[in-house]
Amino acid sequence: MEDRDHLTQHSIPQLLRWRVEATGEKVALREKDFGCWNCYTWNHYYDFVRRAGLGLKKIGFGKDDKIAIISDNIPETLYMAIGAQAVGGVSAAIYQTSLPHEIGDILEYLNVSIVFCNDQEQVDKVAEVREQIPFVKRVIYEDPRGMRGYQADEWFMFIEDLYKLGDELHQEDPALFDSLVDEGSPDDVCHYCLTSGTTGLPKGAMLTHRNYINMGLQLTKVDPLEDTDEYVSFLPFAWIGEQMNSFGVAMATGISLNFPESVETSMDDLKEIGPHFMFGAPRIYETIRSQIWLKIDESYWLNRVVYKYFMKIGEDAAGYRMSGKSMPGKLKFLAWLGKQIIFRPLVNQIGFLRLRRAYTGGAALGPELFTFYQAIGVNLKQIYGQTEIVGIAYMHRDGDVRPDTVGKPLPGTECRISEKGEILSRSASVTPGYYNLPEKTAELLEGGWLHSGDAGYIDENGHLVVIDRISDVMHSKDGNMFSPMFLENRLKFSPYIKEAVIFGDEKEYVTALINVDPIVVGKWAEDRGISFSTYMELSNQPEVSELIKGAVQQINENAEKPHFKIRRFAILYKLLDMDDGELTKTGKIRRKFVREKYNDLYDALYDADVSEKKVEAFYQYQDGQTTTVDTTIHFYTMEED
Repeated sequence: MEDRDHLTQHSIPQLLRWRVEATGEKVALREKDFGCWNCYTWNHYYDFVRRAGLGLKKIGFGKDDKIAIISDNIPETLYMAIGAQAVGGVSAAIYQTSLPHEIGDILEYLNVSIVFCNDQEQVDKVAEVREQIPFVKRVIYEDPRGMRGYQADEWFMFIEDLYKLGDELHQEDPALFDSLVDEGSPDDVCHYCLTSGTTGLPKGAMLTHRNYINMGLQLTKVDPLEDTDEYVSFLPFAWIGEQMNSFGVAMATGISLNFPESVETSMDDLKEIGPHFMFGAPRIYETIRSQIWLKIDESYWLNRVVYKYFMKIGEDAAGYRMSGKSMPGKLKFLAWLGKQIIFRPLVNQIGFLRLRRAYTGGAALGPELFTFYQAIGVNLKQIYGQTEIVGIAYMHRDGDVRPDTVGKPLPGTECRISEKGEILSRSASVTPGYYNLPEKTAELLEGGWLHSGDAGYIDENGHLVVIDRISDVMHSKDGNMFSPMFLENRLKFSPYIKEAVIFGDEKEYVTALINVDPIVVGKWAEDRGISFSTYMELSNQPEVSELIKGAVQQINENAEKPHFKIRRFAILYKLLDMDDGELTKTGKIRRKFVREKYNDLYDALYDADVSEKKVEAFYQYQDGQTTTVDTTIHFYTMEED
């Protein structure tokens, strides 16, 4: 593979221009619109970035100004972000699911002067907090549908009008844009990536051009990519997991980015593209696993028998592949046969047939789920990092996939474990700090190392093992340490369990609040004639309770240590939701918040005399409206060995 380290000497706009010079007519982007895939070459890409950048300059946007992007994944998100960077500005992205007051607080914190929204829904949110953000000069929108009421107000601007201003400025001075791009430095801050905000307002991690490009280059030194490879952009652009691919990997390798028609159609559109690599949060792989389970459950009995047999073969074969060991001849043949008969058609149905590698990160994935995907022929690997190191710093290598670890450091990444067990990292991808938060920056980068806030250790094979957040690691009353996240992942491997929250710090035993999977459990209930109309009714069925009890019992039987066993649990009447503050935007549990919100249930879990409790269920919808419903929660005690 050619040495491409020289690419870190470019800014992202400069690297985009370099791509144009190298392969200008190659397809860089595709977007599905009205059922058709529209292709854009690197030449088109650069032209749109120029039009956006010069248009922004024409309306007064310049060096060190900030643009916030609140949008679904469309090419315009990149045109606006890189266009702003090209004229010396800084981009930032806000989750589309954010409520108006959250958007207002973030815009105020970052001192944003321009906001880009893809549609009326997001524009309405910004308009709602207009009085809070007098420093915002313009709100630019991409989709004009429903925008008639805003057209008379100059504060709102259609993107095509911005492009026209950019074209006019380019005609006046054809050399201006390239000269502005030339002024950029790889060490300039180009983007503020918001942290997941598990404890309050997100912090803006300042990331440089070099941060992103270095990460893309180091990743591909481990897992090479060709410029003919395809990637589907379906993760929220506000998440570092998407930025590391659209900014870092795409620019470093020249792969093509594909944008689905909508969030709702993203997995169907993925099947049409058949990407060569994929990155997703654990929740995505858990959902796909549940869908596969449903397909098998709905098939003929013979298919289920054959699937079960070859799944066992696949799991045995996966053990050899993951360890890089040579497979016995008989097992190799049976694994090949199972792939042709069962797994190849199955993998094709979910769009993974061309997938060489799949990555997961953002949270730990249970070892059982790793083995499942490897068994069906999907080369799923764990990555580990954080926003402040551009998402990836550690990853599994092919032939050295250990499900209980997150792999080894990327080339150029140093790792050490502090005296208190915290994972520390150092590389060219580490952030310079948080925007306008000098004290938090000093804590983050104390001693010249990035402090992760995670507890972990390096095993005898040089792999990093992540235990949990230091703040989340628990100890039993006897002083035994355990990771709640580890037990939660064990529970979530059951197709019937969608989410779980483990408790037990300084307690005599471990307890759990559990969410059943509404799709899988709903199908299970329908097959058995169990009637229900809402999630609350489904989760309260006695038969469902017995089903979940069986899943918990299985976890307890396989527990390595006694203090890993779950003594009591309850099934929550609602799904944990980010709109209710229970999950972060990336799907992580806000553990402290959940503990406080459901304190009465927590107390009941540790009162063996309580078998049920009447509660007032509180819901908050995405539009901010609330409602309450009375219900009864049942508590279950597991039998001790």
